[in-house]
Amino acid sequence: MDLIDLMPITPSWVDIAIRLAATVIAGAFIGLDRERGGHVAGLRTTILVGLAACLSMIQANILLATSQSVNGSMDILRFPLGVLTGVGFIGGGAILRRGDITTGVTTAATLWLITAIGLCFGGGQIVVGAIVTILAVLILSPLKQVDRWISGQQKGMVAIKLPVDAGIPDLTTTAIELSEATFTGLTDSNDGHRELIYEIRWKSVRGAPGTDQIAASLERNFRVTRFEHRTTVS
Repeated sequence: MDLIDLMPITPSWVDIAIRLAATVIAGAFIGLDRERGGHVAGLRTTILVGLAACLSMIQANILLATSQSVNGSMDILRFPLGVLTGVGFIGGGAILRRGDITTGVTTAATLWLITAIGLCFGGGQIVVGAIVTILAVLILSPLKQVDRWISGQQKGMVAIKLPVDAGIPDLTTTAIELSEATFTGLTDSNDGHRELIYEIRWKSVRGAPGTDQIAASLERNFRVTRFEHRTTVS
């Protein structure tokens, strides 16, 4: 059977039902993973976005059957493409940036992907949509565990309080877990002390020191007044 046979331009009610059902199932599989992770775009959001894309493609199929010109057909095809672009703006709203910390990138990518999957199902490309759904679930779940084993450079900020005449210590000599500690500034106080601020970096892999261990190591050697874990450096 040719692939084009599975994508009739004028879908029957049975075709429409199959396409909508496939979209709901795909959205449920992908959305459940996001829901378990406590992400903003969870089960319902993922299904609704996929259904919107599927419906737009079904509508485009129906309108294409009634179009009598090439220009009219091109205008109709802009409809589902506009939906895909619009979801890009929704995904952009899911991305938050606070200082050096950026969150929501995977959520935005997931929304964009479920839109493309919905367009596939809406156009009758059931096999293609199913394959992409399986790949998406594999990427979001098992590969997340693999990602935890990959080493990454972590970045943070620490402020320590020392007597004015104590000088500027090298934190990497006292906290061996640190790969880099760059002095960035200081603030004098009225009690004969001053606060020294450092930008710090360290390697993070499974079994290697994490944020808590780094903070504890610094507190054993200095009077830590502030400690911030900012982001992962790519």
